[in-house]
Amino acid sequence: MVAFTKGHGTGNDFIIIADPDGALDLTVEQVAVLCDRHFGIGADGILRVVRSSAIADGAAALAEEPAAEWFMDYRNADGSVAEMCGNGIRVFAHYLVRAGLATIEPGSTLPIGTRAGVRDVTRSATGYQVDLGRWKLSGDDPLVRVDGLSVTRPGLGIDVGNPHVVVALASEFELASLELHRAPELDPALPAGANIEFVVPGEPLVRDGVGHVRMRVFERGVGETLSCGTGVAATALAVRYWAGESAPNNWQVEVPGGTLGVRMFPAEDGEHVALSGPAQLVFSGEIDLL
Repeated sequence: MVAFTKGHGTGNDFIIIADPDGALDLTVEQVAVLCDRHFGIGADGILRVVRSSAIADGAAALAEEPAAEWFMDYRNADGSVAEMCGNGIRVFAHYLVRAGLATIEPGSTLPIGTRAGVRDVTRSATGYQVDLGRWKLSGDDPLVRVDGLSVTRPGLGIDVGNPHVVVALASEFELASLELHRAPELDPALPAGANIEFVVPGEPLVRDGVGHVRMRVFERGVGETLSCGTGVAATALAVRYWAGESAPNNWQVEVPGGTLGVRMFPAEDGEHVALSGPAQLVFSGEIDLL
């Protein structure tokens, strides 16, 4: 039997499994079954809570930040390994705090290892804020074909630790018309795939110095989800890029599961992007790994 906790951030849900010493070796098939909403617990992915010293990928995290005791071993619902998850890391931090494995005092920072590097988590007015680090235009700007739209649309490639392609839509009607039951097609295809976000601006786009947009997302290895934290950050970055130099650095992004905040700010190594929002733990239990 394996103990687990179910949690979510704006409806993006995860199975959290504590494995501090790295003794558990989850297969692709086991992850897929656990995440199956009919035959398993059901989730968009799995967060394995493991010490950085107990997982091979944690060596780079400890070299970057020796205080990064915990590593977020994130797996998509299909069992594939992912670099980073913006909603997941807030849920991960919330679990660490609730389980007594870490503390985040007001004004303090909790460093967490990920395959995209160490990410710093702090408390925020809405729950938790994570510094996603430097972002960049990836240079991958494929055309995107998706069910529900009659013509392909250009996408903007953005890297926030994992790959994204953001597509601007003309109206709320187009956003509602998307049929994301299967993966949108990218031309050219990206070798590692990407999360694909579809966005419409708020009316007006900027209110009281804060940008407002709505989006839906298809996550690689998962499907459409109610929210994608790094996708929210990529969406805000893309819209600011399209809007030009007068666009704000603070954004509110509405997703089907709620609203998240995005902030861009300068750092020593370049501009960073931060994501803030809630994290909740729903229930705990035990399950057999078949």
